Amino acid sequence: MTTVPTAGQVAGRRLRAARGVVGALLAIVLVAIVLAALRPSGTAGALDPASAGRDGARAIAQILGERGTRVTVARNAADAAGASSSDGLLIVTRTDRLTGADLARLAAAPGDTVLVGPSQRVLDALAPGVEDAGEAFSSTVEPGCPLSAAVQAGTVAFHGAHAYDVPAGAVGCYATGDASRLVQIPVGSRTVTVLGGGGPLTNEHLDEEGNAALALNLLGDRSSLVWLVPDLPPPGTDGGDRSLGEMVPFGWRLMPVGLAVAVALVALWRGRRFGPVVAERLPVTVRSAETIEGRSRLYRAHHARRTAAAALRTGARNRIVPLLGLPRGAADDPAAAPEIVAAVAARTTHDEGTVGFALYGPEPADDAALVVLPDLLDDLERQVRDS
Repeated sequence: MTTVPTAGQVAGRRLRAARGVVGALLAIVLVAIVLAALRPSGTAGALDPASAGRDGARAIAQILGERGTRVTVARNAADAAGASSSDGLLIVTRTDRLTGADLARLAAAPGDTVLVGPSQRVLDALAPGVEDAGEAFSSTVEPGCPLSAAVQAGTVAFHGAHAYDVPAGAVGCYATGDASRLVQIPVGSRTVTVLGGGGPLTNEHLDEEGNAALALNLLGDRSSLVWLVPDLPPPGTDGGDRSLGEMVPFGWRLMPVGLAVAVALVALWRGRRFGPVVAERLPVTVRSAETIEGRSRLYRAHHARRTAAAALRTGARNRIVPLLGLPRGAADDPAAAPEIVAAVAARTTHDEGTVGFALYGPEPADDAALVVLPDLLDDLERQVRDS
């Protein structure tokens, strides 16, 4: 009996067929969101004491000025080194713009130094022994160290920062695992403080937790402060020993990961998988006699007398029922069987028992009985048609 699928079944099949595409699209969207979240958000005015933007540092510069600290803004390493003094403090931001010559000038500058988010190249030149341990993603952190500037500030909200391995003789604060976001180390006659990120110094986050206290403790204990925000070096300037990987933007370095995930998802979606048998149109026309003979041989090979008899009886009922003036659906309705048997017996020479066996009877006992069945069905159909 052929059943017509309901609307719900059709919708379910379509949803199952489309779930691979939907899953791939959702995964691509997720990868895009992750890449956007990890993309550096710095702007031209980042950590600039003259910028009032969200990532600028005008607020802390003005507070320092009100407290008696003279803030000098330098746009290149030569001016910063020239303005530095042994009793002053030099803070270096945007270290990615420093060339090898710039690092040599800063290394020779007098006074203590604060490095904000330095790369390993800058650490090797200005804070030897400190190693970059990678990104630290937890935002709010306790000091966990004896450094007075950090103890007085208490909890600080970094909003993303690098962590560094603390060498012997150095002090590490705001730990993440075995690394720290703030490292203070003696280098010759001066002290170098490495701050993993500039979040606590920015206008946007200065009023959070102990950020302002930490900034004032690190930068406001001297009468003068030289704040270096280097401009981009001229085209063709020696960029030091930066590798190709360091010069490639962070988002571009993550692009191969996104492409690999997308390719893997498409491969899973389009890959071979087992499922229900799908009926397809035959590429060539096959004669009905060959189809009948092939199916008959399959039935015989598997001794499927019940299936073969059911196919013969269904076909005969579908042809006879319209001749009796009954609805076509009655051919597959078990409740209509008595009425069909009685009507056929009334229009043929066979009794109801023979008709019932022919149209609805049990499985033939052997192959010989199966061979007789088509002749009996043909005889019933012929007599009903001629009556």
